[in-house]
Amino acid sequence: MRQARAQVARAQAATAAPRVLWAGLDESQKAFSSRVARECTKHRGVVLAVVPCGHTAPTPARPVYLPAKHFRLLHPTRKARYRVPKGGRGSAKSWSIARALILTALEQTERVLCAREFQKSIAESSHKLLSDQIDSMGLRPWFDVKNQSITCHNNSEFIFEGLHANLNKIRSLEGVTICWVEEAAKVTTASWEVLIPTIRTTDSELWINFNPEDEHDPTYDMFVTNTPPDAFVEHFTYQDNPFFPTEMEAHRQYLLRVDPDAHAHVYGGECRKQSEAQVFRGKYVVESFEPGASWDGPYHGSDFGFANDPTTLLRCWIHERTLFIEHEAYRLGCDTDKTPDLYDHVPGAREHIIRADSARPETISYLQRHGYPCVAGVEKWPNSVEEGVKYLRSFERIVVHPRCEHTAQEMRLYSYKVDRLTGDVLPDLVDKHNHTIDALRYALQPLIRLSNGGFGILQYVLDRSAALEKQEEEKRDSVYSTPGVQIAPLSSTGWGKP
Repeated sequence: MRQARAQVARAQAATAAPRVLWAGLDESQKAFSSRVARECTKHRGVVLAVVPCGHTAPTPARPVYLPAKHFRLLHPTRKARYRVPKGGRGSAKSWSIARALILTALEQTERVLCAREFQKSIAESSHKLLSDQIDSMGLRPWFDVKNQSITCHNNSEFIFEGLHANLNKIRSLEGVTICWVEEAAKVTTASWEVLIPTIRTTDSELWINFNPEDEHDPTYDMFVTNTPPDAFVEHFTYQDNPFFPTEMEAHRQYLLRVDPDAHAHVYGGECRKQSEAQVFRGKYVVESFEPGASWDGPYHGSDFGFANDPTTLLRCWIHERTLFIEHEAYRLGCDTDKTPDLYDHVPGAREHIIRADSARPETISYLQRHGYPCVAGVEKWPNSVEEGVKYLRSFERIVVHPRCEHTAQEMRLYSYKVDRLTGDVLPDLVDKHNHTIDALRYALQPLIRLSNGGFGILQYVLDRSAALEKQEEEKRDSVYSTPGVQIAPLSSTGWGKP
């Protein structure tokens, strides 16, 4: 009986489910309006009219807008094995893909794999973006959004997997009709070699979006340098996004002003070539992680913005010879009275010492009086910046969590000066792209001050080893001193047997 009622409910939902009509790529406005009117007459549910931004959706259909360039790339009549939107930040690539996938899954049964190279939790996936877009289009009645999956009334489903740690699981996936690879610049050759043959259902597609990093990255080489014949590859920038946020526009103008080359990379989507001048070249990686119980920290550091510069707060940890950057807060032109709200984006910031730029004592005083009593100005000394950078470079690795986008960006962009005539890399640091780097130096300032110009990690490891050895001695002493405990003596041939 229960099964019969469920079948009836699914049939009713299917009858009332929205119809999705895309405007034809070469269809006139008049022809599309007539087609929509006919469908509205015979369909008792909602009709969704998908049109490019700037065009008028015919009534009485409910309009769904996509940026014009995205509309053409993602149009269902354009059949291709690979759809590859690449380009700069703020170009609405992910936003448009999420909308198009939801509409496709609503119209016909699809099994959509949403993949990225690193995903240790559902929070790091595209789950929230898809859920938000379902709500923004008013489609929640036809979708069941669970913590780990999203399903549709017609049995379409979205599943979420990280490639790096789940290649064996990926190999066994069956029936995937569309695979969306998000942040594909990080995908390795090994992952591509497993993923592509796995997506083998008839007429299956891979939708691959990324912000180019290096022209030698596997993804760039595979889909841009050596574009497959059955691929649509399009380049997008912020100029293709009519919904470009004002907050990002402020940062874009700032970056254009201080470093046009970085602007071309971040917002123009151009590859940034690796350079010997990059301070942290080969030193950092962007990976997900969870702090361990034995890690040292957390340490918090903040750099205050001046005028249009950003205010930043970082939370980091140390484990053995690796520095882990877990959370960041970052805002351009942040007024002093807004700084506590900004800091609240970093978990636990109110309970820990925050070492901040001592050049702003009035800001420190304000924070101490407004919920952050543990903010303290750092000590500065001659060459403190250079010694701080040496200390950071003395780690074997610096791991930046993917959520810390501005930190990862500055790790890539922070550079030494280069002689204009000879091209020689100079020992002087360029005072750009260092706001999160400064916060990181402040967070670790006591360790840097003791490091004597960059040997602090060696001292840290020695101190850590000595502390562990002392703990072991204390454990042994407690065993010997415990009443009633007998310790077997050493024999001449080895450990004595009881």
